[in-house]
Amino acid sequence: MPRLFTALEVPAEVASALTLHRGGLVGARWIEPADYHVTLRFLGDVDRRMAHDVDSFLNDVGGEPLTITLDQLGSFGGDRPRAVFARVQPSPKLNELQAELERLMRRLGLPAESRKFTPHVTLARLRDVSPVEVAHYLALHPIVRPISFTARRFALMSSRDSIGGGPYVLEAAYPLGLSYPNRPSGAVSQRR
Repeated sequence: MPRLFTALEVPAEVASALTLHRGGLVGARWIEPADYHVTLRFLGDVDRRMAHDVDSFLNDVGGEPLTITLDQLGSFGGDRPRAVFARVQPSPKLNELQAELERLMRRLGLPAESRKFTPHVTLARLRDVSPVEVAHYLALHPIVRPISFTARRFALMSSRDSIGGGPYVLEAAYPLGLSYPNRPSGAVSQRR
């Protein structure tokens, strides 16, 4: 069964800029830049039929291209840090897209997303790193100027069963705005 999620892809030039923040934190497992993305909705392990239904529903999602701005680094986990991320600046359009995806997935019968939508790009997964070390790292690695890009599509992606952090496979892409090439070769309906 594929483990699926919807996401916005991070362009190569933005990923390259984010790599300047790699390193300097013992206990961090850095995500490969090619795997950087903004998760919109985690779907989990689904069977082939559900994957086909998800793909069909996602083809009907509308929306306009989105401006995505990464403005600061942060961490998840509080006293037990588990990840370092680049924060996506709040945006009504991004929230609307995520809410639409949530509605569609619930209509398909998938359980509600249990976590609050906090758009971000995960840069590293952490293990046995103290909050003080993370705070020190964040103080030394600010995003000096916000990094922006335009998302002209969102994607259905899959991951293999692992600890997290990729590699991820682009299964299908859906345009935001005017026509955009929709399918990579071997879309989800054929792959699974």
